[in-house]
Amino acid sequence: MSKPARYAQPDRRPAVVTGASSGIGAATAEALAARGFPVALGARRADRLEELATRIRDAGGEAVAHSLDLTDAASVEAFAAKVTADLGEVEVVVSNAGSLSPGRIHEADPELFSRHLDLNIVGAQRLCRTFLPGMLERQRGDICFVSSDVAVRARPFMTSYAAGKWGLEGMVHALQMELEGTGVRASLVRPGPTHSEMGSDWTPDEVDMVINGWVKFGHARHQHFLKPTALAEAISTVVSAPRGVHLNLVEVNPEAPVEER
Repeated sequence: MSKPARYAQPDRRPAVVTGASSGIGAATAEALAARGFPVALGARRADRLEELATRIRDAGGEAVAHSLDLTDAASVEAFAAKVTADLGEVEVVVSNAGSLSPGRIHEADPELFSRHLDLNIVGAQRLCRTFLPGMLERQRGDICFVSSDVAVRARPFMTSYAAGKWGLEGMVHALQMELEGTGVRASLVRPGPTHSEMGSDWTPDEVDMVINGWVKFGHARHQHFLKPTALAEAISTVVSAPRGVHLNLVEVNPEAPVEER
């Protein structure tokens, strides 16, 4: 007996990628487009989004780009309306946007700390509130959240980042239970150390403080970092899983260099 139509994945699955202006988000958008997903790029740096969208279209993919501020509910709603008008109903959401500042927790500006938590946790919830109702109505869809290994192995001198990712993972684990049996899958991809633009604006002293703290507590066992493309492939695999399969948590770490014999 064939399965009811609602259990089948459609051939066309429009996908939203937030934080798409650089790093993991940009690489994910390109990876999804290469697999045939129409992609909608969202971030605050609209000029960089359009460059990426052009590159995807030149490679034969389908892409649109719109400004998005996850700390602003109106911006999220306006983004969703534009994307739906451009590409149709959204089947996949990749929640990737995030921010961090280096420093000691007791010295952090509470306003900045709060803004980071708003982006890293509440911003993800705003995406849920905006895109999940349609997925639930259609009884299918994927929402994939990019976390960090700091959610299970807190690192010093990253102020709000560990708190934000611990909170994000708690929210998503609860969401997975709430969505069970709905046909909508919520997943986590948890990167280890990854080359990205995060930290590119830190001073040399800030970089030394953070890296030395990691070494002291055993968080930097070797010098290898992941490339964003490695996370992009993991995310693409998660949201491309066939119906009946839920890759609910995938942790990706850089392989240590092979030791000489």
